[in-house]
Amino acid sequence: MKKVFLNGVMSVVLMAGSVTVHAQDGMGGTDSVMSNFFRLIYNNTLLIFSVMVVLGVLGAGYRVVMTLIDNQRVHVPGYSGSDTSVTADSHLSVWERFNKRMWGSVPVEKEAEIDSGHEYDGIRELDNTMPPWWVYLFYATIIFSVGYLWYYSYGGGPTQLQEYQAAVEKAEIEKAQHLAAQGGSIDETNVTLLSDESAVTEGKEIYDTNCAVCHGKQGEGLVGPNLTDKYWLHGGSINNVFSVIKYGVPDKGMISWKDQLRPAAIQKNS
Repeated sequence: MKKVFLNGVMSVVLMAGSVTVHAQDGMGGTDSVMSNFFRLIYNNTLLIFSVMVVLGVLGAGYRVVMTLIDNQRVHVPGYSGSDTSVTADSHLSVWERFNKRMWGSVPVEKEAEIDSGHEYDGIRELDNTMPPWWVYLFYATIIFSVGYLWYYSYGGGPTQLQEYQAAVEKAEIEKAQHLAAQGGSIDETNVTLLSDESAVTEGKEIYDTNCAVCHGKQGEGLVGPNLTDKYWLHGGSINNVFSVIKYGVPDKGMISWKDQLRPAAIQKNS
């Protein structure tokens, strides 16, 4: 009967989870402390699961050690296992009573009562129930899912579309801040001519490294055209020069430098 009940609860939880996913697409809402709480749980699911696994391994190791100790006691001469000072719960420590309650394991002397009758290679199959700690944890997930379903379906929690839009807006702000810090907001429409000594010096270094091989050390022209005369094939303004460096002139063998140089560097090289 208990297994039928647990299977029924599991079905209800899965159905509720499905309803929650569809409800998030149709309901509106605003971000809040509750939303941050659920998002925090979701973002740290792996960490929470890892901690649970570690605690489970430690608990299982403790149970193995205690079982080995109990087995050794059984083989001690003169020990019959009927000493109430050892077996009675009233004489156990708080931790031992808690551990016994959480694991709910059947004593060795009572295993015959849960023997399923199946045996293979000397190993008997016992019809043990799930450990209480696991069952309690399952109940906790049910309680959490009810709150989650209510908040995102009826309590004003943000929908997936709203969360996506908020993430996009945040990314745009961060992108603008990054471009501003890197000079990325400069383009051929708003570039200005720099005349301070440091910018000119840095621009010369950029030219010598990237442009001199085609246009010559003094800009006199080699493979590329002469940059020191008064004739310009694509315009001689700062905007025209910036655009040519940025997009290149593929028909004339001039490559685009927008992927190699930041806008601020192209400005200094113009």
